[in-house]
Amino acid sequence: MTDWVFAFIDRLGAPGVGLLILLENLIPPIPSEVVLPLAGFRARTGDLNVWLLWPAATAGSVAGALMLYALGAWLGYDRLVRLAARPWFVFASRGDIIRGHDLFDRHGRKVVLLARCVPFLRSIVSIPAGVLGMPLPTFVVLTTIGSGIWNAAFIWIGWLLGENWAVVQDWTGPVSKVVSVLVVIGLVVLIVRKRRSGRVAVPATVDNY
Repeated sequence: MTDWVFAFIDRLGAPGVGLLILLENLIPPIPSEVVLPLAGFRARTGDLNVWLLWPAATAGSVAGALMLYALGAWLGYDRLVRLAARPWFVFASRGDIIRGHDLFDRHGRKVVLLARCVPFLRSIVSIPAGVLGMPLPTFVVLTTIGSGIWNAAFIWIGWLLGENWAVVQDWTGPVSKVVSVLVVIGLVVLIVRKRRSGRVAVPATVDNY
């Protein structure tokens, strides 16, 4: 994957970095842990303007997050609660969604801010923010701050490491894998819980008739 990222950045410059970071929000297999250190290295060699690089990357982060926020807002809390009552909707129960709403009400700002610095979660956190109606200005400010810190850190690391920028992936790869595994385990637990609750609900419905 590195070769085409090299070619893409060399062809489009800082705007290309911003576009790749935007796509990372939508297609997580394009990791910013590769794109940003490479861009930092390219800035060190003079192939990229470092003063344009960080704003472009952060703008890409915010733009991608807004797309997912819009998806969540289109779905909406009420529609999600109705979907959760369907037998085929295995991702969460209505109780899970209601508890999640209460949790997001209390800690949503911290979740959105801190998740921007966690692989995989920094992409998907925008959806519940949209679903649960976090005010758009608040969402944009928190996303800009969190993404800006993440982007600056990895661009700076790439600058410092120079030709050794690729070792960053060796450090962050295991973390990304652990987070992905935990997310998969969480989804499996939710599916099992939903199916079990569905089995329990059927006798109750029959008895009522």
